[in-house]
Amino acid sequence: MTKHDELLTVRQVLDELGGVSRRTFYRWREIGKAPKGIRLPNGELRFYRSDLETWLESLRSAA
Repeated sequence: MTKHDELLTVRQVLDELGGVSRRTFYRWREIGKAPKGIRLPNGELRFYRSDLETWLESLRSAA
């Protein structure tokens, strides 16, 4: 995470992933296969862009 790291909503993450459904994404979270996220006091999830990019890079390495 950098000082000016962007916080992404679930919708923005799904858009970045190009067609992954919300249900699939939440299933990945349940089994620990999704990027790290934070829960805001209002209950909404957010994801740092750097965490998403790190997670995607780890998938590339595993492929």
